[in-house]
Parts: sequence; structure tokens; C-alpha cells
Amino acid sequence: MLSEILKEKKRFIENAKNRIPLKELLRQIETITGPRSFLKALGNGREMRLIAEVKRASPTAGMIRESFDPVVIAQIYQSAGADAVSVLTDEPFFMGSLDHLRNVKLNVRVPVLRKDFILDPYQIYEARAAGADAVLLIADLLSQEDLEEFLGLARSLKMEALVEIHTVEDLDKSLKIGAAIIGINQRNLHTFKTHREIVGQIIPMIPKEKVIVCESGIRNREDILYLKTLGVHAVLIGEIFMRSNDIAAKVKELFE
Repeated sequence: MLSEILKEKKRFIENAKNRIPLKELLRQIETITGPRSFLKALGNGREMRLIAEVKRASPTAGMIRESFDPVVIAQIYQSAGADAVSVLTDEPFFMGSLDHLRNVKLNVRVPVLRKDFILDPYQIYEARAAGADAVLLIADLLSQEDLEEFLGLARSLKMEALVEIHTVEDLDKSLKIGAAIIGINQRNLHTFKTHREIVGQIIPMIPKEKVIVCESGIRNREDILYLKTLGVHAVLIGEIFMRSNDIAAKVKELFE
């Protein structure tokens, strides 16, 4: 599945480059206001911070939410106390869109993360032009050289990066490039299986000054309390909210 996703993503990137040249993205970037601090939002002193995700579908779960208005969902998240919003922008497999991100950014006050398979520097410019305050960089999909280049590019555009890891090897890459925000994905992207033990195994190896985010497989208040005992600072949660008839109530159930 992952190889199919990446193949399709590369095709989408090339089409995007032909449709909107880089020089046009640079022009758009000059016209938008400066990013909000994703890092600051995750360090606001709350016991556990929340990055709430706007996601309509996934390759493994299929359609998750039929009634889908990204802006309304993001505003509910913000009202319920989310510290940041993550927007899936992959089109063929997650039914996302950069327009979703662009519209969400215009209608919320919290930082917005572009969540996608970032394989080319063009996508980082694309993210900033759409208003993203941060981008997801997946260590497993990038060489250390590319990861360093992409993080540097994001920072040069005054964005931050959530560097996602799943293994000790991924962690080593992220530390070598100076990542400030490290996301431990409990789901293996190659098998799509969730490994809850991975957080406890990896966290002791992460320097104390790093902001640690846990992704995937978080279902209830007990999961969050457990992750807090391990030293996790923030969680990225989407599917459980997207399946709820009352998103705000579900956020409060997990965080109050």
C-alpha cells in the first residue's frame, strides 16, 4: 500500500509543478501573513496538548466521515480547546486538499499543520503558500540529507516541522538534523499495524528539551494519561473525533 501511495504522490507533485510553477508559489508566499508558532502552541503549559486532525478518509479505514466540512470541524476543535489543527491534504487516498488547509487557516486562530507525504521541496513551498504554519516530515521516507534540507527549508519560510519517527533509526536521523518537535507514530507505515509499546521504548532516548508528540492509536482518556506518564507532551488525534456525532463532547471526554 505505501509504495502505491508514494508512486501516486510523486505523480501528483509533478502535475502540481506543471499547474502552478514555483515562482507563482513564491509570489503567493509574499502576500500572506507570517506563520503562527506551532512549537509555542505545543508548549503552552497545559498538561497535555492536542493537535486535532481534520481527516475525511484513510487507505485502511476508507470513508471515515460522510458529512465533512473542514472549516466547521476545525472551528469546533478550536472551541473545544485544541492547541493546533492538522489537515490531511493528500487527495487520492485521504480525500484531502490544500484548499481544505487554506480555508481552515483563514477561519481559525490556532496553528495549522499540513499533514501529507512530503517528498519534494516544492510541497513545502506549496504548504506555506496555502497558509500552513508547520509541515509533517516522515523520517522513514526521506534520507538524512533530504530530511535536513526539508527542515531547513521549512524554517527558512518561518514554518516548523513535526518530524515523524517509528524506529530508533528514524530517531537518530531526526536528532542529527536538530528536529525540535518529534512525533512518534505508533503505526508502522509499511504494515499499517499499531505498536503501542514503541513510545515507551523510544522516549528514554529523546533529549529532555525536545517536544514529543504521539500519533495514531489513541482511543480514550486512559491512553492519554498513560502517554503523559511516559513523558509525551502532545497527541495528534483524528479518526476517533471524525467518527463522533459530537466532536466537541468527544474532545472534552478525552481531555477533561
